[in-house]
Amino acid sequence: MTRTRTASAPLALAMVTTALLLTPASPARADGPSVPPGTEPTATAPVEVDPNDPDLKLPEGATLAEPKVLDIKQVVEDQSGDERREDTNADVTFALQAEVLFGKNSAKLSAAAQARIATIAQEINTQKATQVRVFGFTDNLGSSSHGDVLSKQRADAVQAALAGDLNDPNITFEVRGYGEQFPIADNSTEAGRKKNRRVEVTFPRIAS
Repeated sequence: MTRTRTASAPLALAMVTTALLLTPASPARADGPSVPPGTEPTATAPVEVDPNDPDLKLPEGATLAEPKVLDIKQVVEDQSGDERREDTNADVTFALQAEVLFGKNSAKLSAAAQARIATIAQEINTQKATQVRVFGFTDNLGSSSHGDVLSKQRADAVQAALAGDLNDPNITFEVRGYGEQFPIADNSTEAGRKKNRRVEVTFPRIAS
């Protein structure tokens, strides 16, 4: 006959007490998920900073650079992508897609172009600008020389329309045709080429 030995009550109590002592205590959490061991937040005392620390001071003879306002650019593009406006601290730029202004391989302004150019002229008046840059650009289809000529002719057409709307002899224009130079999109797709065929009008903005 086999006998089973049962621990007495004092011995059982001692075993339970020992187990409780060997189990690491977990911090009490009122709510929130548990976190892996070792990643609990640990409170530390704030770091004291010594104001006399030489590493916090400029070397003898050194001076701080002049304060500078960062140039922030804001870009607004209409839903069709036909017109884009960029505002920086210094300038305002309007970029008009060539298809909105001209027919294919043409430098003759369309009827729809006049209203868009008139809007730009109003903004030039608002900013009281006296210097205006009008630059033309094309995609990379066709010869480079053809793009240079066409982009300049288109810039000339937009400048003439602006000058007529502004009717101000104090405004000077800088007009250039850059052809396929300075693309803003990928010329390997028609969507990209459309963005590259454009005329940009830039003028200073009123300092705020």
